[in-house]
Amino acid sequence: MPDPRDPIASAGMVAREIRTGERGGSPTKVLTARRTFRADRADVWDALTSPERLPRWFQPVTGDLRVGGRYQFEAQAGGIVERCDAPDLLAVTWEFGGNLSWVEVRLSGSGDGTVLELVHEAPVDPKMWEQYGPGAVGVGWDGLLHSLGYHLETGEALDPDEWEQWMTSPMGVAYARLLGEAWGAAAIADGDDPEAAKASVDAVVAFYTTPPDQA
Repeated sequence: MPDPRDPIASAGMVAREIRTGERGGSPTKVLTARRTFRADRADVWDALTSPERLPRWFQPVTGDLRVGGRYQFEAQAGGIVERCDAPDLLAVTWEFGGNLSWVEVRLSGSGDGTVLELVHEAPVDPKMWEQYGPGAVGVGWDGLLHSLGYHLETGEALDPDEWEQWMTSPMGVAYARLLGEAWGAAAIADGDDPEAAKASVDAVVAFYTTPPDQA
């Protein structure tokens, strides 16, 4: 069985899908990432919602963490908790950089593990989509799914400095390309132009693997 602590192996554990949607009369892109974790649903739910555990695989969170309340991740997105049906469904608005989108996380049992389905729906920004495609969002979620899996397997947290350095290594570049191409293939399946999708993959790989002092 693939080692879920290995980024390359964990990348192969994720099923990815892109579809074109609509919200409030405006076009959206809906990204879905699905992965099975070797943990029971209560443990996965706790890792997703506990203020004590969230910093171990994502970021510290503050705010009114109940339905209708506003949350804020440190140096990341914030928003409103729209639904919280433990241990099955969490739905929030995702507000970052002046942009509003929507995230749902659904959990279901599967044998000895738990299936996590993450759905991120965002309005279409033609310029951003043309340059980066779905990888701009998808690769980030892939990294978080790996970080969550590592935490569920070990109880520990990935070292962010080591992770940043690894992403600029040859293995890190290969990992980013694997993810970018997977999201590019999902976009092509939804109808994107193959050549445009390939160009967006190259841009995403460069974005995630170029050292900050060379960007």
